Amino acid sequence: MSSIDIVETRVRGFISDIQHPKQKKKINVNDLELQLRRLLDNYFEMNGYQLFYEAMEKLHLEGVLSPIQNKQYNGKSPALPLYYWVNTKAQETKWDRLKMMRLSDKLDFSYYERHPEYQTKEEWERIEKLYLFLQTAEEREVVSVEERSLELFGHEKFLQDSDLFPEGKGFLTRIGIPEEKLKMVKYGEPFVFWLKQGREIKDIQRVLIVENLAFFHTSIRLLEENMLDYEPELIIYGEGMKIERSFSFFFQLFPPKNYLFYYAGDLDAEGYGIIFRLMGKFPGTSIQPALKIYRKMLQFFEQRNDQNKRQTQNTIYRDAFFQWFTEEEQELLQQLWQENKRIPQEVLTIETWRRLL
Repeated sequence: MSSIDIVETRVRGFISDIQHPKQKKKINVNDLELQLRRLLDNYFEMNGYQLFYEAMEKLHLEGVLSPIQNKQYNGKSPALPLYYWVNTKAQETKWDRLKMMRLSDKLDFSYYERHPEYQTKEEWERIEKLYLFLQTAEEREVVSVEERSLELFGHEKFLQDSDLFPEGKGFLTRIGIPEEKLKMVKYGEPFVFWLKQGREIKDIQRVLIVENLAFFHTSIRLLEENMLDYEPELIIYGEGMKIERSFSFFFQLFPPKNYLFYYAGDLDAEGYGIIFRLMGKFPGTSIQPALKIYRKMLQFFEQRNDQNKRQTQNTIYRDAFFQWFTEEEQELLQQLWQENKRIPQEVLTIETWRRLL
């Protein structure tokens, strides 16, 4: 075997050993070459690096490797990128093509032809169950995603929990079936709310969403004493970030209408993120910061405390929130941000609120 064959064979063997059928692997070129040098006593005599370079280039052209373009190189000449992706291992088609054709009147197998690594026995069993369901789907009732997932795939979280079922979340996308065809819907989580005494559901126009439980109860007292800003007919306990999952429940519970939603949370990074993610998810709904309440909170600037270190400090949400305020108020908010401090909603108690009136 020639020197060229020896080097290329060794390199291909290293790469083949670490190739995975479903995910890319990252390699360091210098580490790979070091392994090669240790195996070949005459590496330098055979001009081993040049042969190594040619083998890497060949694997790149074949699509086995993809260079990571981050301007880092291996320090040799001719130079190679310091890092490469080892692409997923191509596998021969495992499924019976005739069976695939029989089911293709309702299902799209093009993804599986491009990614044969997904042609597993378990995936085919799921596809057969799905196809059987689609035969009579028009006669079925609409149920929750969890109920349909349990019926078809044996677990209520198969389609939604990527940690428990990494192959489940993208299953319908792979086979080209939208959720609606499975006659299932993702229901919003229920939330706690308070309707002003004497009002009916049809009377609701203004809705206040509050982040924390303590202020939810304070808001109820203020509402019943006619002291709450915006005079909402309904108060919703957002329960922190849970409101991002539960807000859609509002539109299942209350009649279609142009509601005005005001959101009040903590003056911190998480609070800014909640409101603007809500606004992004429901662009056709009138949602805005409850500025009157936030301005009351700013009057307790001296009661600021440390922000949770685990909070993600997203400057896009921060800037979007700050622009609702005056320049003077923005200076205070900026100081909070720079000091990594926050003002919790709990500064507004029934007593402190009355002192501000």
